[in-house]
Amino acid sequence: MLEQFDYIVIGAGSAGCVIANRLGEDQRKKILVLEAGGSDRSLTISMPAALSLPMNSKRFNWGLKTEPEPGLDNRIMNLPRGKGLGGSSSINGMCYVRGNPMDYELWSAKGALGWHWANVLPYFKKLEKVSESSELRGNEGPITVTKGNSGNILNQKFLEAGAQAGYPLSENMNGIQHEGMSPMEMFVKKGTRASAAKSYLYPALKRGNVKVEKHAVVEKILFEGKKAEAVLYSKYGKKFKIFARKGIILSAGSIMSPKILKLSGVGPKAELSAHGIEIIKSFDDVGANLMDHLELYIQYQCRKPITLYKYLNPFSKFLIGIQWMLFKKGLGATNHFESGGHIRSRAGILYPDIQFHFLPLAISYDGKKDAGTHGFQVHVGTKRAKSRGWVRLKSNDPLDPPKVRFNYMTDPQDWIDMRACITLTREIFSQNSFSDIIGNEIAPGENCKTSDQMDKFIKEKVESAYHPCGTLRMGTDRKAVVDPRTMKLNGFDGLFVVDSSVMPQATAGDLNTPTLMIAERAADLIKGEVLSEDILAPIMGDFNWRERQRSSEIGHDFSSNRKDLKKLLSETNQL
Repeated sequence: MLEQFDYIVIGAGSAGCVIANRLGEDQRKKILVLEAGGSDRSLTISMPAALSLPMNSKRFNWGLKTEPEPGLDNRIMNLPRGKGLGGSSSINGMCYVRGNPMDYELWSAKGALGWHWANVLPYFKKLEKVSESSELRGNEGPITVTKGNSGNILNQKFLEAGAQAGYPLSENMNGIQHEGMSPMEMFVKKGTRASAAKSYLYPALKRGNVKVEKHAVVEKILFEGKKAEAVLYSKYGKKFKIFARKGIILSAGSIMSPKILKLSGVGPKAELSAHGIEIIKSFDDVGANLMDHLELYIQYQCRKPITLYKYLNPFSKFLIGIQWMLFKKGLGATNHFESGGHIRSRAGILYPDIQFHFLPLAISYDGKKDAGTHGFQVHVGTKRAKSRGWVRLKSNDPLDPPKVRFNYMTDPQDWIDMRACITLTREIFSQNSFSDIIGNEIAPGENCKTSDQMDKFIKEKVESAYHPCGTLRMGTDRKAVVDPRTMKLNGFDGLFVVDSSVMPQATAGDLNTPTLMIAERAADLIKGEVLSEDILAPIMGDFNWRERQRSSEIGHDFSSNRKDLKKLLSETNQL
């Protein structure tokens, strides 16, 4: 390829699609996007209710597995990662969750200067298009955000049960109040998945100055001294070397981005030497600090036939599919995660560390195994686990997948918090709202009562929520990998890192929305034109958080003194 480009974007996932679009707004700039996968053209990707199909497809999923996890009796865990245009935004559950405003205060306190709530709120507003009128929401962005409209009564029952248990109700977890029980929003536009490819990349390609090269496996980034100058990639056995005049943006995700850096000679010295890789810079934290969200399914039988179980037969699926294909409406046009919530696990926690996704069906997330009866479940898990893992090279062959170990549940506090997930969920389902329909507990089961019994259930059944992040952490300390003020790889020119790998801490919610926000703001940082702080950026919480685990009123605004808020985050051992 003899063509010259101003910017080369590695990866057409959520972040890469945003970067290509925003940098390509300047028609004078030529952008090349390199994507290892292929096209995202598929009915299974477009149809929201079919989300389990692309997630289990070799065409759209890298099919990664973890190394044996020592904290889970050496279980090997599934690690789906999107392959193809849109990346994981083309195979995920489509849940639209910004996270809690205090997440970004925590980022800032951990060294991500410029990434506190008032700075990132304008970018959440910039990326989204919602129908409601609110000063805290955006109405003109590329991502269409909708609420579910299946009308299943169980979603309302879950919200009511949460309120009966003493938790607050929120009109929208992405509005002024994140904490509490709330309807959920989703990445769905006119009944179809609103992936990053459809929302950002395709409009960028129409301009003519953005190009995408599919099936392009990046082998390494090439440096001249400390300046990134070119990318070496292979396609169908042939190798290509492409130069970038202004910069290279690494957006391959929390698993593949550190792999590419290490293959390029940037990473821990001992690891690179063991694989015979020339060391450009010894950088110990490349591939370290790996985080994820774990979750359990708490399932119950339903005594009335009001769940989605009645639609699992082939004929009903056929009718749902026909209705969706003809009209983009009905049960095929939703991800069915239409209600959820965020709560604190115990008194002394400043803001929510547990998340709920309610589903009016008892079934595994990958759709492979249902309970065989009418039932419902909540996916529940902790959001700020203490355990940390790593991404390492298996070999110096770019086609080899990396070795990944999250070290799940290796910190004692994680066990305390996960047990709390079970106990607090059971309490919610014991409320009057469910009394007329709830049957036997399917999982964990009524014989799971003691801490030892809960721990056994956790070890056997806990699953990843597929939210890896943190492996190229941004910060200002000596070990930080990325400069939060420029998004440049520390110590280098011409190389930017933009994806969930730069997160210094996982957010309290699903990660796709924060990843899009990161890319929106990073694009402006690269261009040198960052949006001003939002003067209306409330940070709501419980004033008596030290004394109580829950409150029906979340009415205190912590935003007036960010220095005090940093101290509070430190008090709760979040730093």
